[in-house]
Amino acid sequence: MTALMPTYARSELAFERGDGSFLYTADGSAYLDYATGIAVNALGHGHPHLVATLKAQADKLWHVSNLYTIPEGERLAQRLTELCFADKVFFTNSGAEALEGSFKTARRYQSATGNPQRWRIISVTGAFHGRTLATLSATNNAKHLDGFGPRVDGFDQVPFGNTNALRAAITEETAGVVIEPIQGEGGLTAADENYLKALRATCDEFGLMLIFDEVQCGMGRSGKLFAHQWAGIEPDIMALAKGIGGGFPLGAFLASETAAQGMTPGTHGSTYGGNPLAVAVGNAVLDVMTEPGFLEQVQSTAAVLETALLALKERHSDKIDAIRGMGLIRGLRFADALPAGDMVLALRKERVLSVPAGDNVLRVLPPLTTSAAEIDLFCAALDRLLSA
Repeated sequence: MTALMPTYARSELAFERGDGSFLYTADGSAYLDYATGIAVNALGHGHPHLVATLKAQADKLWHVSNLYTIPEGERLAQRLTELCFADKVFFTNSGAEALEGSFKTARRYQSATGNPQRWRIISVTGAFHGRTLATLSATNNAKHLDGFGPRVDGFDQVPFGNTNALRAAITEETAGVVIEPIQGEGGLTAADENYLKALRATCDEFGLMLIFDEVQCGMGRSGKLFAHQWAGIEPDIMALAKGIGGGFPLGAFLASETAAQGMTPGTHGSTYGGNPLAVAVGNAVLDVMTEPGFLEQVQSTAAVLETALLALKERHSDKIDAIRGMGLIRGLRFADALPAGDMVLALRKERVLSVPAGDNVLRVLPPLTTSAAEIDLFCAALDRLLSA
């Protein structure tokens, strides 16, 4: 009997090593990994630059307190701010911590600018922001909250995609709005660009902080470094994790100079966040993602995947209701009679790994480095199952 808490319905499947888009068991069986640790292994497994960087840093220094300057962290923060709207970065260990810090930053901004009564955050239906009590409360999923007592106060929820409902929910206590530009756990629904633009305009009108949760859809997965960049707008605060470390635990929340003005010494902290090992790997990930042509290649590969998935939908229109998402964060919404969870198990028998999402969706999350041949392998396996 395992000593681990039974909070996961774990498969007995265990992997010994990984290489590119494949994971291998101890007996050498190969599995195509189109789950990537739930959008974590953005550059696949065993990427040589990441491995070399981690080994080199491990020989030098693993951890020091954030009471001291960490040069690689300074460098990673500077590089990130040069690539987006932000001026300030705080490194975390996970996406939930990045969202917690984002909420605190929004509230602290309001307090620092003379509005301490503004502390509530508006989220949207279908969201998933993490497993801490505050992020669960922002998510507002009854299944995830069951047995943990009442929701943490301070979070209001409105229907996804409905700007009028959001405007109606704004009160004198509202501090900000949080949304995933592409929902992950909720079912791979991408926010319409006009909706995101309307959110930006509404936040400007009411003096609210706009928070984008790009934990799953960020770091190149949409075909741009950050998914909101397709809409041509900027948030005030952004949460990152998953792909930013390529498999090493790393997260961050980023903010504009204005939004971050309340985050003064002593207002926030992390023991491990941004330690030398983590930020060294983070810089290595960014090395690859900022290489000339990398994101263009992601967009090209995404077009191949989209074409293949649309062909599957046409071939199996009675089983596939919709293709969702964009770039290399995709979802197949199955007919209600075909549970996505069953498809995950069936694909596993075909030695293909995927992961389900809400609303009966199968997530398709290949490494950003996947090939057209690997897309063919994935689609062929799914085609065989749907045909059977």
